[in-house]
Amino acid sequence: MKLGTMTIAAIMAAAPAMADLVFPSLSYRTGPYAAGGIPFADGYADYFTLLNERDGGIGGIPTRVLECETGYNTEKGVECYESTKGEGSLVYQPLSTGITYQLIPKTAADGIPMHTMGYGRTSAANGEVFNNIFNYPANYWDGASIAVNYLLSENDGDLSGKTIALVYHNSAYGKEPIRTLEELSAKHGFELSQLAVDHPGQEQKSQWLQIRRERPDYVLMWGWGVMNQVAIQEAANIRFPMENFIGNWWAGSENDVLPVGEAATGYKALAMHNVGADFPIFEDIQQYVVDTGNAAGAGDQIGTILYNRGLYAAMLAAEAARTAQEIHGVADITPAMMRDGMEALVIDEAKMQELGMPNFGPEFSVSCENHGGSGQGKVQQWDAAAGEWTIITDWITSDKSVIQPLIEEDSAAYAAENNITPGCSES
Repeated sequence: MKLGTMTIAAIMAAAPAMADLVFPSLSYRTGPYAAGGIPFADGYADYFTLLNERDGGIGGIPTRVLECETGYNTEKGVECYESTKGEGSLVYQPLSTGITYQLIPKTAADGIPMHTMGYGRTSAANGEVFNNIFNYPANYWDGASIAVNYLLSENDGDLSGKTIALVYHNSAYGKEPIRTLEELSAKHGFELSQLAVDHPGQEQKSQWLQIRRERPDYVLMWGWGVMNQVAIQEAANIRFPMENFIGNWWAGSENDVLPVGEAATGYKALAMHNVGADFPIFEDIQQYVVDTGNAAGAGDQIGTILYNRGLYAAMLAAEAARTAQEIHGVADITPAMMRDGMEALVIDEAKMQELGMPNFGPEFSVSCENHGGSGQGKVQQWDAAAGEWTIITDWITSDKSVIQPLIEEDSAAYAAENNITPGCSES
């Protein structure tokens, strides 16, 4: 039964003091991926600090961010999970596809939900198999399709005879879009070449010499950390047209382009949310978090791409917790209740307006059958002279006629391997 906020308030007033709502943050502030990990972790923490300082928490209960350093290392990520899961942790955000794959069976056994926003195992979008894993508002296969749909729009709907090179991080993360791009290659008649870059990605000369030799029409990149800026620099070195070079949403931050200077102008990347600090939420962040000395970092990352992404992830977690409180009529929710809130989450424009984040992300809703959201994204482009990213498209929807069968095939295989009978959880 869904109870209104007045009912929740009455329950809270009559109840004894409750524990914090715990949101673990598997962060990486050290190592070769720290440039991406730091702003995300800062944005994630600052949003919950804002809720505490401005609103007294969520539904009257303070929040607590439990940060654990992984160094983007899968083994350390698992150790962080094991050491924090007993703290009442409501939802995990691993910020690593490798860690995600290891935590899928563990979180399922422990009954703790996991949110892998725009990364992780794409077929987890099928909630009938992956009951407690969510990857809304979009996943990697969506991202691959969004990039191809954008290129279709740039070529009058026809990519036949074109060549697209995929430069990817040689890991579970980087390999995620390959199957989808192969299917889209067959559907649209473009030639796909694949160039793997080994961790951490500082050496790419051979890959870019191959690109110079083969002269593909477009290059897509699934990169992270130092790999991105090295790739953009190498592209500039061989004079590859930057407007034909498109990264995914983990290859489109300020950290990726600033080291390259003016030569990075024109580089494009996918975006799962809007850019900049021109949203009312940032006035509250300044007043309640930065000016009070409670910011997670130095305050210099606010409004950057990855800070905004951490903030966005925290907002989605907080709204799922609020939804769970309403569904169950209690403020001190459990991980199982949090899962229910995530599966019933609705993010529409009215909600984003209310939160001071108008048009920040796509509108979407979650259900048992669809843990993946709307599957939409935009394309952003870098202007070095202005020192900023600019959104250059409306929301682009992925090709579900290609992606959904792949999700069903992969999730069915996982269910068979792990003796899972697909179905919706009962709460």
